[in-house]
Amino acid sequence: MTPLPRQGYRIGVPQGGWWEEIFNSDAEIYGGSNLGNGGGAEAREAERHGHPFSVDLTLPPLATIMLRLKGG
Repeated sequence: MTPLPRQGYRIGVPQGGWWEEIFNSDAEIYGGSNLGNGGGAEAREAERHGHPFSVDLTLPPLATIMLRLKGG
């Protein structure tokens, strides 16, 4: 957690497809700045953190986001 937002932060995921942002503690409804990932991110075949796929994310400041594979 940092007070600075991070753009283009790539993390590894186990499968390709659309990773839906199901929670963002920086959302406006929680009093945040509403910085996020526009509902989610598409994974691409680019190995990261020991996983065959990865997603580029916007990490809001001092916040938590949760993702899940849509349809998974």
